[in-house]
Amino acid sequence: MKDSDNNFGWKRKLHEIIYEADTPEGKWFDLILFAVIILSVLLVMLESVAEFDAKYHRELLALEWVVTIFFTIEYIARVVCIRKPTSYIFSFYGIIDFLSTIPLYVSYIFAGSQVLLAVRALRLLRIFRILKLVQFIGEASQLKSALKASRAKIFVFIYAVLILSVILGTIMYMIEGDEAGFTSIPRSIYWTIVTLTTVGFGDITPQTTLGQLIATIIMVLGYGIIAVPTGIVTVEYGRQKREGTASKEPVVHLNTQSCPDCAVGGHRDGAEFCFNCGARL
Repeated sequence: MKDSDNNFGWKRKLHEIIYEADTPEGKWFDLILFAVIILSVLLVMLESVAEFDAKYHRELLALEWVVTIFFTIEYIARVVCIRKPTSYIFSFYGIIDFLSTIPLYVSYIFAGSQVLLAVRALRLLRIFRILKLVQFIGEASQLKSALKASRAKIFVFIYAVLILSVILGTIMYMIEGDEAGFTSIPRSIYWTIVTLTTVGFGDITPQTTLGQLIATIIMVLGYGIIAVPTGIVTVEYGRQKREGTASKEPVVHLNTQSCPDCAVGGHRDGAEFCFNCGARL
């Protein structure tokens, strides 16, 4: 019984360090993980520069092996210290961790698989884990809640923009025709979206006076359309801040505890049991 308690004890301690940020060890682990992730992404970028890779290939490879071994140990530790490993292995971050760790190993097993090394850039997604640090979790959670609350309005807005793009693209196709580069309705819709977003590649340009007039209207509309999603999220963000100030119940909880059974986070402050599986935290 004592051995079992000791076994559970070190796993729980490892779980607190890796999955949570309530302890000094957990914060240091997250900061080290953040630094290693940034380093790994920089290595991927530097390897893509042919001149730099030719000159420092051995050094870059050595550093990549250090990073890969670190992520391998971390992945194994995450699997070991949780009671239900499959809940982590098949989770979003579990899949990202696995895919971003194996490319270097695979490149030595299968010939021509060096292209998989680009998958290492997925490690950048893991930085979102660092947002569980207390310094960031409040703002990150409020932004997430604002985006979630605004998703219906943003979806309707995007749907309306797409309809407008189809209508205007069809009109431009009828006005300009093949001579101006509007060879089909899909290509005309592409031009409309590029113009509406104020990108303006310049690969297709209207030649007729009427077409140029419509293009001018689309450009002006573009400035207003770009501002709408930002305004929607900003209003929702401000509303949540006001609610958090007026209410005694915090809108954002700073609890970084992760369930040792199912690895789910986002529990309320002071929670003793997991809201997902009921296990004791």
